[in-house]
Amino acid sequence: MNSNQMAMRNLELSTEFSRYLFEHPEIEASLAPDAEIVLLPEFDPKLRKHNEGIGRQMEANGERVVYVRVGQLRSRSLSRLEDVAMT
Repeated sequence: MNSNQMAMRNLELSTEFSRYLFEHPEIEASLAPDAEIVLLPEFDPKLRKHNEGIGRQMEANGERVVYVRVGQLRSRSLSRLEDVAMT
C-alpha cells in the first residue's frame, strides 16, 4: 500500500469517526482538546501499524495522543437524503 492509498484510507476513517462523534457527543466531550487522535483499524493491519508509528512519533515529540481502536467499518449505505431538487 503506497502513501497515497494510506492517506485516502485515513481520510475515510477520519470522516467516519467525525460522524460517529456527531452521533455520540459524550465521547467528543471526553477528549482532551489538545489531543491528537490516531485511528487504529483492527480490520486493516497495515494501516493500523502505519498509524501506530505515526502516533508513537507524535508522543516522542511530546504531543498528547489518544488511540481509537476501530473494530469494523460497515459497508457504505445509500444516501439518506429525500426530496432533493437542483435549481
